[in-house]
Amino acid sequence: MASTQISELLRFLSKDAKVPLAMAMAKTPELQKANLTNAEQISKTEIQSLEDIFKDKKVAKQVLNASKRACKKRAASPNTTPSSPKRPKSIDIRTETKPFEIEYSLRLLMPPADENKLQQIKVVTNRAPLVLAFAVGVLKYTMPEQPISSRLSLAQAVVSANSRAKAVSLGIENGQSAEEEGWGEGHPVLKVLGREIRVLKRWDYDPWHDKPSNISGAKKEVPSTIDFEDFLGRANVGSTETMPPLWGVDLEALRGSRGNSSTEAPRTNSTLPIFRPESARSYLLKAVTKSPESGSSSKPKRGAALQQESEEHVGYLLRAIDMVCSSWASDSDKEELDRRAWACYLRVRPDVQSGTRGWGEKGQVCLSDILKLRKGQ
Repeated sequence: MASTQISELLRFLSKDAKVPLAMAMAKTPELQKANLTNAEQISKTEIQSLEDIFKDKKVAKQVLNASKRACKKRAASPNTTPSSPKRPKSIDIRTETKPFEIEYSLRLLMPPADENKLQQIKVVTNRAPLVLAFAVGVLKYTMPEQPISSRLSLAQAVVSANSRAKAVSLGIENGQSAEEEGWGEGHPVLKVLGREIRVLKRWDYDPWHDKPSNISGAKKEVPSTIDFEDFLGRANVGSTETMPPLWGVDLEALRGSRGNSSTEAPRTNSTLPIFRPESARSYLLKAVTKSPESGSSSKPKRGAALQQESEEHVGYLLRAIDMVCSSWASDSDKEELDRRAWACYLRVRPDVQSGTRGWGEKGQVCLSDILKLRKGQ
C-alpha cells in the first residue's frame, strides 16, 4: 500500500471513526491484509470481519458506521454542511466510588519474581503498549506515592504524546498541537520517559480512604498477604516533592470539546477530559498476547481462558520491567531512572527485536532481553 493510502486510512480511522491513534496504527496492517484500505471498502464489508480485526464489537460497529457516513458525505452535494463533531465526554474529578475499590479493580497482578520462568517467556505486542508498560513500571519508582489509577492515566498520556509525534512525522497530523496552542497553560508539567505531559492534581482524592480494616471479612477475594502499596501507592512518603494523586490531561480532547476555532484556551476547569485509567488497563491487556513460540495448546483459547492468559503475560512483562527498574532505583535519582527506562524500551521495542521496519506491525518481545538490562548484567 502506498504511503498516501496508509495516511488516508489512518486519517479515516483516527478522525472519522474516532479510533485511538495507537490502535489505528496497530490495526492498519490487518486491514491491509483484508483488503480494507479505505472507507468505501470498509462500508461494504461484514461487521464480523471488523470484529475479527479490532477484537471489540463496539469499535467494529463504530468503524463501520463511520465508513458509511463518510461515503454518504462524498455522495452529497459539496455545499452540504457537515454536522459538528460530538463533544467528548469529560469526567468529574470527584469520584463517585470508594477510592480503595477503584484502585483494587485497576490493579495489575505480577507473578513472583521467578527469573528462570521469565527467561522463557515471549510476548507479542507493538510499540505503543510497550511504552505504556514501561511508563507504568518506572512510575512505581519515580513517583511511588501515585496509585495505580494515576500511573495508568499518566502512562496513557505518554503513549498519546508519542503517537501524535509519530503521526506528525508520517504526515497524518498537521498544524499545531493542543499543547502548542496553549490548551495546557496553567496545568503542571511532568516528564515521564522523557516526554512532557500536563497533569491535574486530585487534591480531594485519597486512595487509602475506606480501605477495609479486615480484608478477609470485607472482601473475600482480596488475599490477606496483599501488598497495598503496589496499587494504592506509598502513603506519606515524607518528601517535599511528593504530589497528590494525578490525572494525565487529554489536551487534544479538551481542544476538540471546545471547538478548534476557539481563540483562547481555558486556564482552569473542574471537569477536564483526562486519560481514563480503566481504558489504559484494558488496552494493555488486549494488546499484549502470548507468543506462539512460548508454547500453546492445539486448541485456541477463548473467552475467560484467553483473558486469563493475557493477564498472566501482561503480568510477566510488568514483572520483568519491575526487576529492571528496581535494580537501578537504589542508586539512581528519578531523572536518571526515567532516562534509563526509556533507553531500555528503545533496546527491546518490537521493531528492533523482530528486525521489521513496519511501524504498525506487532513483533515479539523476549523477556530475557529485558532482564539483560538490569544493573550488573
